[in-house]
Amino acid sequence: MDTAKTDSAGESAKLAAKSPAGLEGIVAASSRIGDVDGVNGILIYQGYNIHDLAEHSTFEEVVYLLWHERLPTQEELDELKKQLARHQNPPANVIEMMRHLPLKDAAPMDVVRTAVSALALYDKDCCDTTPEGALRTATKLTAQLPVLVAALERLRNDQEPVAPKPELGIAANFLYMLRGEMPQEREARMFDVALILHADHELNASTFTSRVVAATLADMYGAVTAAIAALAGPLHGGANTEVMKMLLEIESVDQVEPFITKALADKRKIMGFGHRVYKTEDPRATWLRKFSEELGKAKGDAKWYEMSRKVEEVIMREKKLYPNVDFYSASTYYQMGLALDLYTPIFAISRISGWTGHILEQYANNRLIRPRAEYTGPRDVPYTPIGER
Repeated sequence: MDTAKTDSAGESAKLAAKSPAGLEGIVAASSRIGDVDGVNGILIYQGYNIHDLAEHSTFEEVVYLLWHERLPTQEELDELKKQLARHQNPPANVIEMMRHLPLKDAAPMDVVRTAVSALALYDKDCCDTTPEGALRTATKLTAQLPVLVAALERLRNDQEPVAPKPELGIAANFLYMLRGEMPQEREARMFDVALILHADHELNASTFTSRVVAATLADMYGAVTAAIAALAGPLHGGANTEVMKMLLEIESVDQVEPFITKALADKRKIMGFGHRVYKTEDPRATWLRKFSEELGKAKGDAKWYEMSRKVEEVIMREKKLYPNVDFYSASTYYQMGLALDLYTPIFAISRISGWTGHILEQYANNRLIRPRAEYTGPRDVPYTPIGER
C-alpha cells in the first residue's frame, strides 16, 4: 500500500469535511439589507417584515428602502419616481442592437444579459463607483431593465416596442409596455407585490455574484450582468417556468395524484418545493398562493390554482416539503398571460433592486472578496519527463 497516497486521501477527507458543499451555512458577508430566518419562515428587508411590505408598500418604496436603509417620505418617493421616469428609456442603439439578435431562438435571459452589458457602452459615467455615481447607475438600471424585457418580448413577436408612460409605476408600466394597453388596477397591484416579494433574498447565488464582481471595483453594469448570468442558471432562476410546464403536462386536477405519484417513483424532481434555507413555508409563497386563487376566480376558471393546491397536498403528504416562491408564481404569472420564458427576466426586473442595493453596500465599505479553497488534490508529485509518461 502506498502510505503517502493513503495519508493524502485521509487529509483530503478532513479538508473536505471542513468545507460544506456549496458553502452551505457559511457566513460570507455582513449586510443590513435583508435577512432570511429559515426556521421560522421570516423574510425581512432592512428590518421590515415582507408581509407588512407586501400589504402596505409599493415596489418603488421597497427600492428606496433597499438603497437607503429606510422607507422614503412622500417627497423622497416622488423624487425617486421622477428619477426613474427620467432614466427609463434605454439608449436607442441598444434597442436597435436587440433587433439584430436571434430573438426567436435565443433564451430571453441571454438577450437580457447582452443588453444590460451593452448599456454601459452608452453611459459615460458607468465607471463612477462613488456613492452618488453608483446610485445614479442603480436608478438607470432599475428603470431600464423592465423596458428592455418588454421590448424583447414585443420584438420577438414582430411587434414594435411600446414606450413607457412616465406617470406609471414599474409594475403597471411593464404590463402596459408588454401588451400595448393599460392593465387592470388590481392586476397591476398583484404584479407590484410580486416584484416586492422577489426584490431581495440575502446572499443567494446571483446576489453573491454581484458583490464579488463589485468588490473588484468593476462598474455596476458589469456586476449586474454577472448577476443576470448567475440567475439564468437552472439551479437558481427558472424553477417557476418548469412548474408551469409540469402543470400544463398534467392538464387536469384529477391527473395530479397519479402524475406526481409516478414522478416521485421515477425519482423525478418536482420543481417549486423545498428551499436551501427555509424549513417551513416560504413567506413569499403565502402571497402568491392568494394571487393564484384570486386570478382564477376573477377569470371564472380556477383550474390552475386547484391543480397547484392538489400538487402541494400530495408533495406535503409524500415528501413533507413546503412550496417556495416559484411554485405559485408559476400559475399567477400564467393567468396574467405572461410567456413562460419571461418568468426569469421578470425575476431580474425585481431582483435588480436587491442586486444594486448590495452593490451600493459593497462599494461603501469595500474589501476585495478573496476566499480560500480547501486543496484536496495530491502533493509532492514527482515531475516525469514527457518521453517517459
